[in-house]
Amino acid sequence: MPRISGVNIPEEKRIEVALTYIYGIGKSLSQRILDNLNIDKNLKANKLSFDQLNSLKKEIEKNYKIEGELRHEIISNIKRLKETGTYRGLRHSKNLPVRGQQTRTNSRTVRGNIRRTMGSGKRTVEKT
Repeated sequence: MPRISGVNIPEEKRIEVALTYIYGIGKSLSQRILDNLNIDKNLKANKLSFDQLNSLKKEIEKNYKIEGELRHEIISNIKRLKETGTYRGLRHSKNLPVRGQQTRTNSRTVRGNIRRTMGSGKRTVEKT
């Protein structure tokens, strides 16, 4: 199994899809990386040559923030928003939607599927 920056890349998938298993690399970024290195997108991950794999590792680790570094940056950005007391920071700290979504309905995933109205979590009564 090829490893790139601490992540096992699935062998039987196309390299274009296999790169998306790395946190911070989506489909469009994986296509751009493969185009820059002139690697065929339809090639399976286990069919990569040693040179191609090394060039891929160097390109990703040198030019892109991925995995732990990216996670740390995101966490520090949220922490900075909370400390400065911005609206977005307050929304993060209250575990509410941050980007302007409505909260009267449709924010169950952010709130942890809490039902706060009387009839919404009601059991069905068995008829005898």
